[in-house]
Amino acid sequence: MPSTSSFRFSPYLLILFCSILHSAQAQRTQKPPLHGKHWMAITGKPLAATAGAKLFNDGGNAVDAACAMLAATCTMWDVLSWGGETQALIYHPKLKKVIAINALGVAPTGATVDFFKKKGYAFPPEYGPLAAVTPGTPGGLCYMLAHYGTKSLASVLKPAIEMAAGYPIDAQTANSIERGKDRIKQWPYSKDVFLTHEGEEREAPEAGELFVQKDLLLTLQKMINAEETALRAGKSREEAIMAAYDRFYTGDIAEEFVRGSQEQGGLITKADLANWKPIEEEPLHVNYKGIDVYKLQEWTQGPALLQSLNMLKHFDLKTMGYNSASYIHTVYQTMNLAFADRDFYYGDPYFLPKTPIESLLSEDYARARAKEINPTQNNPLAAPGDPYAWQGKKNPFSALLTERAKLLDTAGSGIKDFVPKHDATPTVTVANPNTLSAADLSAVDSAYMDRLLRGTTSVEAADSAGWVVSITPSGGWLPACIAGRTGVGMSQRLQSFVLDSLISPFNVVAPGKRPRVTLTPSLALKDGKPFLSFAVQGGDTQDQNLLQFFLNVVEFGMTVQEASEAPNINSNQLWLSLGGTKIADRKPRPGSLLLDKRVTQEVVEKLKTMGYSIQFGERTSGPINAIFFDEKHKTLWGGSSNNGEDYGIGW
Repeated sequence: MPSTSSFRFSPYLLILFCSILHSAQAQRTQKPPLHGKHWMAITGKPLAATAGAKLFNDGGNAVDAACAMLAATCTMWDVLSWGGETQALIYHPKLKKVIAINALGVAPTGATVDFFKKKGYAFPPEYGPLAAVTPGTPGGLCYMLAHYGTKSLASVLKPAIEMAAGYPIDAQTANSIERGKDRIKQWPYSKDVFLTHEGEEREAPEAGELFVQKDLLLTLQKMINAEETALRAGKSREEAIMAAYDRFYTGDIAEEFVRGSQEQGGLITKADLANWKPIEEEPLHVNYKGIDVYKLQEWTQGPALLQSLNMLKHFDLKTMGYNSASYIHTVYQTMNLAFADRDFYYGDPYFLPKTPIESLLSEDYARARAKEINPTQNNPLAAPGDPYAWQGKKNPFSALLTERAKLLDTAGSGIKDFVPKHDATPTVTVANPNTLSAADLSAVDSAYMDRLLRGTTSVEAADSAGWVVSITPSGGWLPACIAGRTGVGMSQRLQSFVLDSLISPFNVVAPGKRPRVTLTPSLALKDGKPFLSFAVQGGDTQDQNLLQFFLNVVEFGMTVQEASEAPNINSNQLWLSLGGTKIADRKPRPGSLLLDKRVTQEVVEKLKTMGYSIQFGERTSGPINAIFFDEKHKTLWGGSSNNGEDYGIGW
């Protein structure tokens, strides 16, 4: 096969020649599917997809291209930046296995329950330096590239460096800066970078304006200089890349990051940066009808999708019919049980207590949980199960679960508010939604939905040699607090911790600990070969959307483009992982169901009789990006949904 370096791509010709009508069902999609023979690069921004294509065009593999896309998206802000976190799954074609990369930052020194409670927080804050875990993306990118890529860091960062020197900013990012300018003005380094027209009516950049980031440019150049110095000293490619890593986490970049963070009230220390390391892990997986589905460990919400698939094996979804009332009900109930377990049992596996993940993913546990589903009515009291029983052990948290259950209104009408005390004993008052005006409900729902759907991005890459990469990076989104003169926005992921074990004993904040995050890339193998690579943005909806996407392909025969655009549902009967200043902001909403407006009125009326409170949306999923591996034709199919700026290029 000729080297990919001998080809020159044209994204415009690619889009032009993609067919709009496709698959046996010949469903018309708003965006065409992508096709490729040699490689596929898909991510959240068109310029970033082009960065991936450049690496492929220069002979790089899928890991090189994915790292280039990751670097470019971080440079474009909006939904993530360089101080955020990276979560990845990589299929290694020579080893014929899936590798998991944990590049999530940790809570800094001083980030304790007492610290935040004394400041009056119900959860760690959403924004600012106190919301930050240690940066993970620079380390994760360097680790993946050093161990599984083929190119130098200089080659991979070249597009991002060119962009930091000035790129035409897109309207979505520019307008996000303008909306968040009041918060940005609280942080001097952020104000200097983002408010390019300070004092004018519009202080943010205009769409199409060249957005220059001098401090970030210098930081990235310092990393490249460290690599070049190491190479001149006779170090290997891998050692040279890790020299750049060291400069970020232990050198002058680290010093300025810590100084800038602490100047603005942050907690991160030099020791926090130096002690943090990305971790290569074994992924978790289950088999669904002959397809092995892989997710990251329980420091993410990914296993909730695996639990859902294990339960759904016990239902005939195809006979129910796509988006029929019975299908929607079954998927909703299944997700509620899986997310109830997520909310209580998931957390950092490197800290005690140890999550009972083996039992949560066992066939016997799934069978028992599936039997809890009432086929005709929503269960507003869906609660965590008892996985310890399947280990022959007594649940050490049974008393907590009993106390937690008291938070549920026995009439099933909702969740009671509570204010956690230092001894985790709740004070209970019943919330009555009927006392709120229509305007109040609209405002509450808008804020709630923002927290439910809060975005990130995804990166999908594959090549003809068999390398596959799925990444869901995030953190440091706008409005971001920049750490000193590094140009690096700090993560806001600390907010995903809880401060009371009554919500989750596994996810209580502690220094050095990783929060349980929503970020969740996916890979699936069939007959030991890559079948699907897929990911999505959207906070707590991610594994809801990805579950339905997977079922769309496997149960209903959709192409990846059809599946990414297809109507789906969201359950709000779960604890939110992001945002809010009060417990009430994050509590579950029993029976709350978001439907796509394309769902038929007959189905809607049937669901109402089953106990659902229904809301509608034009689109009910974050942008899904996916690659399907066509074994019959030995080609790649790319899908990038019509909701957002996500974009793909194939060759």
